[in-house]
Formats: sequence, C-alpha cells, structure tokens
Amino acid sequence: MTLPSLSVPTSFSLAAVFSWGTSDFVGGYAARRTNAFLLTAIAHVSGLFLMAGVALATHSPFPSRTAVAWALVAGLSGGGALAIFYRALATGRMGLTAPVAALLGAAIPTVFGMFREGLPQPAQIAGFALAAAGIWLISRTEDDSHPEGIGMAALAGIGFAGFYLCIKQAGDGSAFWIAATSKVSSFTLTGMIVLIGRGARELDRRGIAFGALAGCLDIIGSVLFIRASQTGRLDAAVVLSSLYPAITVLLARFVLKEHFTRWKALGMVAALLAVPMIAWH
Repeated sequence: MTLPSLSVPTSFSLAAVFSWGTSDFVGGYAARRTNAFLLTAIAHVSGLFLMAGVALATHSPFPSRTAVAWALVAGLSGGGALAIFYRALATGRMGLTAPVAALLGAAIPTVFGMFREGLPQPAQIAGFALAAAGIWLISRTEDDSHPEGIGMAALAGIGFAGFYLCIKQAGDGSAFWIAATSKVSSFTLTGMIVLIGRGARELDRRGIAFGALAGCLDIIGSVLFIRASQTGRLDAAVVLSSLYPAITVLLARFVLKEHFTRWKALGMVAALLAVPMIAWH
C-alpha cells in the first residue's frame, strides 16, 4: 500500500484527532464546575487571539470576502455546538457522549462529500464503515440504557457537521485566518448568551485557565482539519478527524477513572484499523 498523495491530509487529520480529543476532555471537565456557555466563550476568544496572532506573525494573506462569510457561518454552527457539547460532556459520561457527537458530525459531511467529490475507493468506503462501527462501539453502554447527555451530544453533532461543511466552502485561503475568523462569530454568539443569562458571575481563575487551554487546543485542531480538507477529500478528512473521541475516552479512563469496557477496547481497535484503509490511495 502506498500513501503518496493522501499522506499529508491524513497527517493533518490525525493531528487534529489528538488536539480536538484533548480539548474536549479539558472543556468537558471544566464545564462540570462552571457555566458551559461562559466556558465556551472564553475558549473561543482565546482561540481567536492565538490564531490571529499566528496569522499576523506569519504574514498570512487575509482570505476573500466569500471565504470570510463561510468562516463566520461555520463559526456560528460550530460555536453553539461546542457549548452544547461541553454541557453534554459535563452532564453525562465523556466516554459515551463524545462518540455520539463525533458519529453524527461525521456522517452528514461524509455523505455530502461523496455526492460532491464522487465515491472514494472501495477500501476507503470500508474504512468509513469500520470507523463508524468503532465510534459506535466506543459509545455503547453495557445495559443498552439511554445515558444522560446523549440528546445534547446528538444536537452538538449536527452543529459540528454544519461547521465541517461551511469551513470546506471557505476554500483554500489561509487556514490561520479562516479559523480565527470563525471564532469571531463563535465568540459573539456564546458571549451574547452569557450576557443575557448573566453567566459571567460564575467566572473564576481556574475556569479561565481551563477555558483558555481548551480554546487553544480546539482552534489548533480546527486549523489542522482545515488543512486536511484543503489538501484532500472532505469525507476522508471528516471521518479521520472524527476519531477524536478515542483520545477523550482514554483521558477520561486514566484521569477520571471512567469505566472502560471491552466494547470500547474493540471500538478503539476498529478505529485504528480504519485509519490506513481511509488513507489508501
């Protein structure tokens, strides 16, 4: 098997997995102690400052008006979804809610990408199916119950799908500026919700620190995903990047001591096996 043309986008996607997975763990953990929308607003503004600074430092060209418009719409969809997702992580178990959001967030753009860019190779399609199975196994409960937070996780997944689709439409402009621009609308949305709900009174130094860390990791993941979608197929970038719950689940297991079943272990194996299949070229 050779991976010449897909090695770069695959690397970007897998790097996004680690960045997003760690960000979700940090954000979900912090959301248990403070207002989820306040935490998300802090995360968005932190990510905005970080990436705008990087874009200015590297003299990246500012994207076109069309790209800016799509990035702003992506930010609205992803920003609200992230706040709901943090709330879902805080309400339920991270090892269950994270995979549900990832599965729904990946399914919609994958179908869209196949219609727009054509069907991928059979090995890649099999990899998509295996990745979906892996995410489902990671999210499976032992007693088939309906764990708390799943509904919010599903809603967040739909919002993430909107982010993926809109960010792809932003084109091939500077990934730094596209990511930073998306955070402008994300922060505006969540900031207004915080002000209306007067959630800012719940602010503390620890919450700021966790929010800032989660935001920086999140926007780094966004930049990596943008580069993956710019240099490769949307469906492959989305499916590979959506394996991030594996990192969240592992961190929840080792840091928070959440129960780790054999189904989750099998899901991890399936996710790992899916990576080279999706990267097949």
